[in-house]
Amino acid sequence: MYLTAATKKDLFSKHGFAKKKTDTGSPESQIALFTHRINHLTGHLKDHKKDFSTQQGLLKLVGKRKRLLNYLQRNNIERYRAILAELDLRK
Repeated sequence: MYLTAATKKDLFSKHGFAKKKTDTGSPESQIALFTHRINHLTGHLKDHKKDFSTQQGLLKLVGKRKRLLNYLQRNNIERYRAILAELDLRK
């Protein structure tokens, strides 16, 4: 599988708010996880253009990430700007 436990721990330790391997619930760590999954699904859809169930799942993930980014923007603008810079997201 493309997303192993070690990959998740690495993502959480790099992008979590507390910068710990166990920081799985912070918005930054969830946004990093969603971004990793979105990048993987985007690559899959480049090869399999007619995989509509994957396309639907991708759109749901993009929506979840957008809602988390909006939440972070409303509550803590510094953390929002930091995660945008870390993940090279544009908004």
